[in-house]
Amino acid sequence: MKWNGKNVLITGANGFVGSYLAKELLDKGSDVYGFIRPEDMVAMEKNLIDKGIKDKLKMLEGDLGNISSLASALDHSQPDVIFHLAAQSSVEFSFRRPLDTQDINTIGTANLLEAVRIKDIDAKIVFAGSSEVYGMVISSPEQYQRALDSGKTIFPEPEKIPELPISESNPLRPMSPYAVSKVSGDFLMQNYHHSYGLDTVVSRAFNHEGAGRGMMFVTSIITNQIMKLKYQETDRITIGNLNACRDWSHVTDIIHGYQVLASKGRAGEVYNQGSMRTNSVLSYILLGLERAGWNINQIETIKGDDQSKTINNPTELVDDPIFGVKFDKTRVDQMILENQLEYTIQDKGIRVNTDQGPLTIEFNPDRFRPSEIPLLLCDNQKIQKIGARIEYSLSDVIQDQLDYFDQKENRV
Repeated sequence: MKWNGKNVLITGANGFVGSYLAKELLDKGSDVYGFIRPEDMVAMEKNLIDKGIKDKLKMLEGDLGNISSLASALDHSQPDVIFHLAAQSSVEFSFRRPLDTQDINTIGTANLLEAVRIKDIDAKIVFAGSSEVYGMVISSPEQYQRALDSGKTIFPEPEKIPELPISESNPLRPMSPYAVSKVSGDFLMQNYHHSYGLDTVVSRAFNHEGAGRGMMFVTSIITNQIMKLKYQETDRITIGNLNACRDWSHVTDIIHGYQVLASKGRAGEVYNQGSMRTNSVLSYILLGLERAGWNINQIETIKGDDQSKTINNPTELVDDPIFGVKFDKTRVDQMILENQLEYTIQDKGIRVNTDQGPLTIEFNPDRFRPSEIPLLLCDNQKIQKIGARIEYSLSDVIQDQLDYFDQKENRV
């Protein structure tokens, strides 16, 4: 698609992802309209200022809960393409405010689709879904049995084990109010295509990060603390579950994928977006520390009573295939993925032995979620076939976040 001269409406254009997308499309010559809640105008203004687009974006005030304001935004923008990114996007927040999450993400999405239908707007609609809809993905018979023994309900039952990498046909087992809301939005998009003929396409994006990611997300929590540690503004890193493995992409790769979906995505279909690699929260911390200037020799638990959790050269990179996919991972990633290593609250934390002395990673029980997805690994072959590409490495993602928090005014 040639973006020059296209009318584009982005809901949540002042958000983390929305501001990156808005800037790129403005640079390509599109007329970009941002649908933004009045209370978010100031709260998220920094995203637009940082991208240099505050005075270039045509801002339309409104609320997803108010269908009249959505109808007005459609009248003003007459969009060729709509990117529906606005959402309550924090998994952690959704556990505390589940009804707010459903109102914004589910009802808000239904309102947008109804407004498009009633106004008879002929626009491509790209929906920012989420990999969180897959929820409990079974990676091994042992994990499956542990889940059953702990009282978890696994529905649908797995037809194969492992269920990795995750394709668009994987079962949906949402494990948070946020994930449930995204399942609703996902199916609303598909239904409005099949029932009313709207030109909708769903992106199920796996974790995507970069400079300016909100402080409710674990990658920013990590990189913010690393830079505070570097400048002696704190004496330790405090974190929750270290064992969770995620498919982390750079936000730029994801917004390029959105544009591919707008151009070539088939109406009514779903496409995964991800890097086709998975790395642990622990590796994100350790690799971040190394890029910030520490050389890591060894890690051990704070309690120090379990030698099986003392790992030499923990960040050594290996690329042995796992789940049939070859990608870069650290030694600790490999051990976690092969169920050889797991850190628990009882370990209290980890002591990281470096060339500059020991560092402390302390576990905070309050940062452990009521239910946690252990592992996500994207199968991105479907979107790759229509032209999407992954250009950034995990190190690129980490470096961009460290550079952002290297500026004192960005650290919190």
